[in-house]
Amino acid sequence: MPDIPTIDRILRSAHVLIIQRGFHGFSFADIALEVGIRKASIHHYFPTKISLVGTLVANYRRDAIAGLQALRERHPDPAAALDAYIDYWARCVTSDTDPFCLCALLAAEAPSLPPEIAAEVRGHFQALAEWFATVLGQAKDVGSLAVGGAVEAEAEALVATVHGALLSARAYANPGVFRAVMTTHLERLQPAP
Repeated sequence: MPDIPTIDRILRSAHVLIIQRGFHGFSFADIALEVGIRKASIHHYFPTKISLVGTLVANYRRDAIAGLQALRERHPDPAAALDAYIDYWARCVTSDTDPFCLCALLAAEAPSLPPEIAAEVRGHFQALAEWFATVLGQAKDVGSLAVGGAVEAEAEALVATVHGALLSARAYANPGVFRAVMTTHLERLQPAP
């Protein structure tokens, strides 16, 4: 197996530390200790914490958008694509591989984030809401989901429900809470027989 490049190890360490402690709860010293390098080596790649986290969030957004596009390619039926998205997070929460959305955690810190990081986080939420609006609109058109009211409002509600369910699962230390909340929400969207 090839060695993981140092820059990728730094970014992965920062991701894990943000999920565990938040933006303000870690330093380059923490990353250096975890990765097994000197702090100066981190500064070689990222002059500041803002540049490190900005790169991390930009990469996260890029990967999320690619993942959402891949879901649509694998699941042309919009309701199935939505289910696959929920299943993705259910697996992450259950296996603890990536138990929380990086941008959701950072959004909770938005008032104290540097403006450029806050803008990246906002961009993530906007892209996710747009994807949900597209999927929900298509599902409404074909009758696979019953979307009452404006599709954009339902998309924002879904964004909030997903991230709230992730937060509840974390607060209760019970991954099953995520699935229970999302099942209830998705049942509400099922068309009447």
